[in-house]
Amino acid sequence: MSEGNMQERIQSCISPLLEWFIQNRRMFPWRQDKDPYHVWVSEIMLQQTRIEAAKEYYIRFMKELPDVQSLCDVSQEKLLKLWEGLGYYSRAKNLHKAAKAIVEQYSGHFPDHYRDLLKLSGIGEYTAGAIASICFGEKVPAVDGNVLRVLSRILGSDKNVLLPEVKKEMTALLCAVMPEEAGDFNEALMELGETVCLPNGAPDCDHCPLQKFCIAYEKDLTKELPVRIKKQTRTTEYMTVLLIVSSQGHIALEKRTEKGLLSGMYQLPNLSGRAEIDSIAVILEQWHLKVLSIEELGEAKHIFTHKEWQMKGVRVVTENESECFLWASKEDLHKKYPLPTAFRHFNLI
Repeated sequence: MSEGNMQERIQSCISPLLEWFIQNRRMFPWRQDKDPYHVWVSEIMLQQTRIEAAKEYYIRFMKELPDVQSLCDVSQEKLLKLWEGLGYYSRAKNLHKAAKAIVEQYSGHFPDHYRDLLKLSGIGEYTAGAIASICFGEKVPAVDGNVLRVLSRILGSDKNVLLPEVKKEMTALLCAVMPEEAGDFNEALMELGETVCLPNGAPDCDHCPLQKFCIAYEKDLTKELPVRIKKQTRTTEYMTVLLIVSSQGHIALEKRTEKGLLSGMYQLPNLSGRAEIDSIAVILEQWHLKVLSIEELGEAKHIFTHKEWQMKGVRVVTENESECFLWASKEDLHKKYPLPTAFRHFNLI
C-alpha cells in the first residue's frame, strides 16, 4: 500500500473514531480537566502500569503533591515512598528532575509546545505528544503500543512494531492527517486499543467503529497482527534474601546505591546465589548479630524489564540489633521507607 493510500485510510477513520470516543470515553481522575500537570503525572504512571492499578496511586499522589511546585520541593525519599509498588522507579526520579526544571526555567508554568516538552527529563515523544495535544491543542500524535496495534491492523501492516523505524513511519502517517481535535483523536486511538482493539489476537471487532476500514479484519489477520519480534533477552540473577527480625520487632534494612536498578530505595539484606543456612550463620556472626533462629521462607521471583530475580527467602530472628543495618518498625516500613515490591514477596513480621 502506498503512503498516500495509507494516509487516506487513516483519514477515513477520524470522524467515526471521534464519534465513538464521545460516546464511549471512560472517565478517570486525570480526565476531569486538561491541566498539564495532571496529564503528565498520569501518563508517566501509566507507563508499564495497568489503569486500574494506577488510579489509587494517582489519587494519593495528587493529594500529597497537588502541583508542580510541591513535586519540586518534595524529598526523593518521600517521593519514592509515594511511588512504592508502581515499579520502574526511574520514572519518579525523572518526574522530580522535570518538576525542578519547570520551576527553575519556566517559573512553574508548563511549557506548552511539543519541542519544549521533549527537553524535560523522562518525557519522550509519546508523553510530549499526549500533553501537547490534550492540554494545548497542538496537532502532534502520541504513539504508544495501543496506537501501533490499531494502525497495524487498520493498514494490514506486517512490519515489526518494536522497531524504531516502524514507529517513526506510523508517527509520520499520523502527522499528515492530524485533525483539529488532536487531543481527542490521540485519546480515541489509545482508548480503542485499550478497550476494543485488544492485544494477543483477541480484539472485539463486532464493537469496533473502524471495522469496515480494517484490513486485518477483512483478511482475518487479527491474530497475526501486529508483528512483535523482541531481540533483547532477560538475564536471571539468583539471590538469598534475609528477613532479619530483632527481638524488639524491628526489621533490618539497608539503602541501595544511588545508581543502577532500584537506586536510592531500601532493601532487605541479601546475598548472591543460593546460600545455605550454615554459611548464612557465619555471615550473621560477622555482622555482630546474636541469632536466635533461622528458617527458610521458600522461593519467589520478580521480573524487571531486562532482568529476573530468582530469590530464596530466609527468616532470621536475632537477640540484638547490629549497627550494620538500619532497623525499621512495621509502621516505618508502611509510612517511611520505600521498599521495592520484589522484597515484599516475603511476609514482613
